[in-house]
Amino acid sequence: MENQILLLEGETDNFNGVTVTIEEPMDAEVFTERLKASLSHWREEGKKGIWIKLPLKFANLVEPAVSEGFRYHHAEPDYLMVVSWLSHTDDTIPANASHVVGVGALVINKNTKEVLVVQEKSGYFKDKNVWKLPTGVVNEGEDICTGVAREVQEETGIIADFVEVLSFRQSHKSFLKKKSDLFFLCVLSPRSYEITEQKSEILQAKWMPIQEYVDQPWNQKNEMFKFMANICQKKCEEEYLGFSTVETITGSGKKSFMYCNADHANRLQELRNQASSSL
Repeated sequence: MENQILLLEGETDNFNGVTVTIEEPMDAEVFTERLKASLSHWREEGKKGIWIKLPLKFANLVEPAVSEGFRYHHAEPDYLMVVSWLSHTDDTIPANASHVVGVGALVINKNTKEVLVVQEKSGYFKDKNVWKLPTGVVNEGEDICTGVAREVQEETGIIADFVEVLSFRQSHKSFLKKKSDLFFLCVLSPRSYEITEQKSEILQAKWMPIQEYVDQPWNQKNEMFKFMANICQKKCEEEYLGFSTVETITGSGKKSFMYCNADHANRLQELRNQASSSL
């Protein structure tokens, strides 16, 4: 009696799919045999989307997987994810993440009516003599309110607390000429005021009167920057109300932040406090 081929082990997801993570070295021929047998088994079970996570050290298994009908889905520094759709129904495997989340920080020094600005050594604003707000990209698994405070501290040494989201904009083909970009303009309140520039990226950083920031030729001749600067000015003049955070829990039990009108956020917090005090 021939030895039965060992199937690949995977976890079934909520959409009748299977996710396999390769965790041990495997010869390409052995992997192909096990993969073929597993695919046959999954088809009999009516499985749909099959995901195989191939850590970098098992790159020898990429070609066999592609030969059996798998395609690339996404890659991270330490693994490649390949997918295959087994069902005769329409392929509903979701596309890879489509957006990058950027943040900009309006850090207001209420004592001097100034805002924190920087000039960058590289990138789009290199040698343009433009004073801009600190900006950056939110890390994977990082909240907007946390990411924007981190970027401010990294670029300028200023420790600041998130207050609210003022506005956001969306643009396309912004990253690698493929991904879309969501950019959140946030206001922060500083806890420190002494600037220490990030030498690798920041040429200069300083506190600047809000009107001087707004009146820069760059802001006046570029419509989007003009609109953003106007929002910043209105906030500094206390004529603009943004979106504050309300910490909450998702249906799966994960901590999350909801952003809503600042007045309403305060009311929600009051209701939560009232409910807690009545227990």
